[in-house]
Amino acid sequence: MTHIPRSRLAAVLAEGGDLLLAGLRCPAALLSGGPPPGAPVDADGAALVDILVRQGRIAAVAAPGGIAADARRADLGGRHAWPMLVDIHAHLDKGHVMGRAPSSGGTHAGAREAATRDRIAHWRRDDLMRRMGFGLASAEAHGVAAIRTHLDSHDGQGETSWAAFAAIREAWKSRVALQAVALVPLDAWGTEYGPRLADLVARHGGLLGGVTRASGGTHGSLSGIDGLLDRLFGLAAERGLEIDLHVDEAAEADALPHVARAAIRHGYEGRVTCGHCCSLARLPEAEAQETIALVREAGLSLVTLPTVNMYLQDRVPGRTPRWRGVMPLQELRAAGVPVAVAGDNCRDPFHAYGDHDMLDTWRQAVRILHLDHPFGDAPALAGPAPAAIAGLEAGSLGPGRAADLMILEAWSLDQVIARPHSDRLLLRGGALLDLAPPSYAELESFPPEGHPA
Repeated sequence: MTHIPRSRLAAVLAEGGDLLLAGLRCPAALLSGGPPPGAPVDADGAALVDILVRQGRIAAVAAPGGIAADARRADLGGRHAWPMLVDIHAHLDKGHVMGRAPSSGGTHAGAREAATRDRIAHWRRDDLMRRMGFGLASAEAHGVAAIRTHLDSHDGQGETSWAAFAAIREAWKSRVALQAVALVPLDAWGTEYGPRLADLVARHGGLLGGVTRASGGTHGSLSGIDGLLDRLFGLAAERGLEIDLHVDEAAEADALPHVARAAIRHGYEGRVTCGHCCSLARLPEAEAQETIALVREAGLSLVTLPTVNMYLQDRVPGRTPRWRGVMPLQELRAAGVPVAVAGDNCRDPFHAYGDHDMLDTWRQAVRILHLDHPFGDAPALAGPAPAAIAGLEAGSLGPGRAADLMILEAWSLDQVIARPHSDRLLLRGGALLDLAPPSYAELESFPPEGHPA
């Protein structure tokens, strides 16, 4: 197969109109109907196909040479072409405060303190809009189609943050699909603020959520957790809202079985997402399998955040970490639990790095979680899997879907994983996008501490 230079391919794509994308390679897990009849599938599980784009949507997917159409032809020469991806667990409101927020020391407790101080000092509408917009521009430039963000919703902050989110969601509705979750310590739902917050979330079409710890506390055993979960589930059920929780983000914590039993008690099977669940990986094997079976019975969906949990978990000054902080993803998948990979925090006290790039997050997840040899359907963890959890039509390619793709200078999955692909080509509605990540200068309305004006 001829390898056409990227510059010539980009020039063809830039012409617009109906388009036949010929000879592209896509992981079978990212094709909504699986590989079409006769399409060759390589050892990595990626199919070689042709895709016809008409009026911004995918009209047909077929084996190479299987589409007869009067359309401009772009020969991809076997390059990998993926759908735009989905980040189902992010914190757009916290992002991009490095240099402004106090130092966290890289610990979870330090991050909570630093983020709280930054929130109290700075989180007004203009600040939130600017930083969330910067995060979305970064995500868009990396080929992210949709984001579910958690919003710190403490009493006195919730109204401001949800109003800013509503405005940013409207401004970005044709570019990145957005969902939001109310994030508070679990005991906040047991106060008189709980119903007011639930009403606020319902007005904005969001999800109820929170952290399975008490205000100011750490993950672990939480007194009265079942009553607090009943309160949260009751508020959600009254308003017809789904739930997304931060659960057991620590080496030792035990909230996950409580959440699973609450979902069963309230008939919420299939409507609850749990992020982190780090301590599940450290349970004795028999207890872990028992908990996984309960999670499956409760219909919970679980999301692992590998880059952030590796950053925060088991951090002790002067000592190398002994564990990775990620949930036992392979065992959960084998048990039939819906799972996904997501990005979490970006350049804030909980994670000092990142750029809202789900392809990069997925690449790191493959290495951290040993999702290779073979790759199998690992690509689904950043596309159709989170899209299904969030109820979104995104993250996969198939007839009738939007022609939103990213084309990589890679001809095999090991090449996809080996490089960051800053030269990826993006198509939205079949049209080539001219995008680059925003400059950090856009964040500098004032000089960060320690930096000259």
